[in-house]
Amino acid sequence: MRGGLWQLGQSVTRRLAHGDKKAVARRCFATEAELKKTVFHDFHVAHGGKMVPFAGWSMPIQYKDSIMDSTINCRQNGSLFDVSHMCGLSLKGKDAVPFLEKLVIADVAGLAPGTGTLTVFTNEKGGAIDDSVITKVKDDHIYLVVNAGCRDKDLAHIEEHMKAFKAKGGDVSWHIHDERSLLALQGPLAVPVLQHLTNEDLSKLYFGEFRVLDINGSQCFLTRTGYTGEDGFEISVPSEHGVDLAKAILEKSEGKIRLTGLGARDSLRLEAGLCLYGNDMEQHITPIEAGLTWAIGKRRRAEGGFLGADVILKQLEEGPSIRRVGFFSSGPPPRSHSEIQDEGGKNIGEITSGGFSPCLQKNIAMGYVKSGLHKAGTKVKIIIRGKANEGVVTKMPFVPTKYYKPS
Repeated sequence: MRGGLWQLGQSVTRRLAHGDKKAVARRCFATEAELKKTVFHDFHVAHGGKMVPFAGWSMPIQYKDSIMDSTINCRQNGSLFDVSHMCGLSLKGKDAVPFLEKLVIADVAGLAPGTGTLTVFTNEKGGAIDDSVITKVKDDHIYLVVNAGCRDKDLAHIEEHMKAFKAKGGDVSWHIHDERSLLALQGPLAVPVLQHLTNEDLSKLYFGEFRVLDINGSQCFLTRTGYTGEDGFEISVPSEHGVDLAKAILEKSEGKIRLTGLGARDSLRLEAGLCLYGNDMEQHITPIEAGLTWAIGKRRRAEGGFLGADVILKQLEEGPSIRRVGFFSSGPPPRSHSEIQDEGGKNIGEITSGGFSPCLQKNIAMGYVKSGLHKAGTKVKIIIRGKANEGVVTKMPFVPTKYYKPS
């Protein structure tokens, strides 16, 4: 959703304080009757969740605490997010890996079973259709999660190419996991709390790794990943057991892990320097421009074989014309579409995400600038409501990440 969920959260808080729920629905272009609800909907409401339309779903933007407090609590203790609006699916068959490699930039064949990576679905021009975390469960089984706002176009894109692939004799099928719900457990208490609910030794599960295991009495897909920069997990749970699992996590944390909404999720991912599709990555932005060159496997750079490979491999060789970078700035927090100028007042780019960092207590933002002006320390002007504010290009992440990796 454009404009930043943190800003939307502030607006929603003000509106709800004055009882103006109709205005909130209008702001998000949906009515309550049209919205899909996750299995946790009533649980959110019972815990004070302020529900807003997001990507066709009724989702909590925040709970009783502020977005600022929720963000800080995630980094100090932990957060539990309902991310069931996102779409999990499995690709199966002996040709599942070569099929997926036609659509994404990752070296899927090179992944060890039980490991995964961030990747990008590309179009014929090298632009990003969506970003996704993919996991090779086994050589003939890939599990992936795609963004809620991209679900329909992603599934149509995969299905179109799957039909053509199967028509040529390829062995691949898919299953969309609508029978499951998805929770994200993030922060320093994620491991000790979840360890109470499973017999599996979580210290042996590293960042990016995947297991199918029993958690709180139900078979879950567990991936050590997240969208906050903190250590943590995404847990795919059978929907009928979802609320029980959420209750158990909160109970075992003795109140330190809190239910957390989309507003804090947005500020957390921004502090971690992570892209939000629809803001920081779109169909006309390539993975190279978005700073995701690292996600293109070495073999894929040599062989290509994915949609838009000619454009992307040329950018790898010659460099892109624009680059995603981070900023610190003075004045009001930058917003999506704020113009970026050089010190002489010449347009050099645009902000894609921005806000006030609860953890750093200063403005942070990311956006795209012309190559050559992307180096850390470059001074810029960021135009907000017609006024130029001082800014400086800085490296990301803004807040150090705490991913659990082998030492």
